[in-house]
Amino acid sequence: MVAGVSLVLEGIRLLLRERRLWALAAAPALLAMAAVMLAASLVWAYAGPLFAFVTAWLPDVEAGAWYTWLWVGPVKVVLTLIGWLLFALASALAVALAFLLANVAAAPILDLLSRRVEQIAGGRVVESDDSILAALWTDGRLAVVGQLQRLFFFGVVMVALSLLGVIVPGGQLVAPPLMVVVTALFLPLEYTGYILDRRRVPFAERRRWILGRWPLMLAFGGTAFLTFLVPGLNFVMIPALVVGGTLLALRHPCEGGLR
Repeated sequence: MVAGVSLVLEGIRLLLRERRLWALAAAPALLAMAAVMLAASLVWAYAGPLFAFVTAWLPDVEAGAWYTWLWVGPVKVVLTLIGWLLFALASALAVALAFLLANVAAAPILDLLSRRVEQIAGGRVVESDDSILAALWTDGRLAVVGQLQRLFFFGVVMVALSLLGVIVPGGQLVAPPLMVVVTALFLPLEYTGYILDRRRVPFAERRRWILGRWPLMLAFGGTAFLTFLVPGLNFVMIPALVVGGTLLALRHPCEGGLR
């Protein structure tokens, strides 16, 4: 788990140290800034409906007589705190989703960034035997397709967890923490995606790799998730996490694909 946290920090340091990476990192950072501003604006504009949605399952406790406030008052405080916690989690997940959507638009540029990091850290880029232009075209296209595939997978899992929270009794307490854990495990799948796309690693093999090294992946993804919540730092985290994810895949190789 320490290694997972360290890889995020090392990705930030490498990005700051290598000036030749700055141009490739600038465009995704700007897209991330626009995505965060849009997500924050939507959360602000629809804060009321969002709060009502995540707290709809909470009971409405009323005092029948003045003395019942002895227990109704503390219960109301606890329910209010739970409601605000759920709202904060929902807002954080909305910001994380905005970052992921920004990744789709920036996928070809982030693939080039990952390629350059692999060259710096690994000494060579593992890819198909196509010509340089053909490889760049194919890798850029696979980056977009892979990004959409990962987002679709993430969306399906999140919808399933949302249904768990709505349909299953008691699921409202389990679903939000599970969503955070799934997001933390998804982020290494996301940010190692560019190098693993180039290496043509099957998606099923990647999932087994993530779950097989879950302490490492959870630490990497959890640290990444927390950095999204730091104002200012979150705008540069997409390229920094691509750097960290590339280092992660180089140091803890995934089975399958090109070598």
